[in-house]
Amino acid sequence: MPVDHIRYDILAQDALRGLVRQVMTDAAKNGLPGDHHFYVSFDTTAEGVRLSSRMREKYPQEMTIVLQHQFWDLKVTDDGFEVGLSFGGVSERLAVPFDAITSFADPSVQFALQFQAVDEAEDEAEPAPAKTGKLPEKSKAKPRLPARHEPRASVPAAPSPIAVVPAADDAADAKKPASDKPGADVVRLDRFRKK
Repeated sequence: MPVDHIRYDILAQDALRGLVRQVMTDAAKNGLPGDHHFYVSFDTTAEGVRLSSRMREKYPQEMTIVLQHQFWDLKVTDDGFEVGLSFGGVSERLAVPFDAITSFADPSVQFALQFQAVDEAEDEAEPAPAKTGKLPEKSKAKPRLPARHEPRASVPAAPSPIAVVPAADDAADAKKPASDKPGADVVRLDRFRKK
């Protein structure tokens, strides 16, 4: 397997963190437009994260914050952001470097990014880039997201817009009703071709 000396995985993540920086800079200057709001998950053990000891005890590894209605004094720098939030009626100020962010989502437009820690990327034989895209469409229900300021594993990774579905190997399998086949309902184009 070829070695990626350029480290496209790290460059892609840096570029996507730049996108988060730009969106948050705009929100700091102009406020959140329309129904936009952000879910930001971050590693509380990462270098540069500033939390009160009370919050660090409550969220020893990862924390998700929501920037929607009740946040104030959002300040964004080249390296991270600072914001005031209320946790259980207690005002807190926290600072988060962009490198500590594990996921970013704007559920109002079904947008999500998921990041991989750089040290994980360096250890992998085949590094995976950050995932981006739209969250899966559901009925008209709102997307299921974590409770405000609760720790969570990560924002669901955005699915690939292309799904590979194996073709039926024989005529008997092709004639099975869709409900008997595992996976999604797929219509094969060769069924409509003249034979």
